[in-house]
Amino acid sequence: MKKNYIGSNFDDFLEENGILADATAVAVKRVLAWNLKQKMANEKLTLSRVADDLGTSRAAVNRIFDTDNSSITLNTIERVAGYVGKRIRLMLV
Repeated sequence: MKKNYIGSNFDDFLEENGILADATAVAVKRVLAWNLKQKMANEKLTLSRVADDLGTSRAAVNRIFDTDNSSITLNTIERVAGYVGKRIRLMLV
């Protein structure tokens, strides 16, 4: 079977440059934030309502949307994912 590309994949590139873990964390957070924004827009939810539903503060919800702040707990990720109708699958490879 002939490959149509030359070289390694993008994950290999990120790993070689020591940024795979950070890039993955940012990507997960951005997808989660996008899903939450979609739910808020579709259901006309306020930040306060989302914070109440998640049992957290508005500041904590705002941190989900802050792309410069990659600090987010697994517990928060799981709660937000469930809130938007998704599940998180964590794998060690």
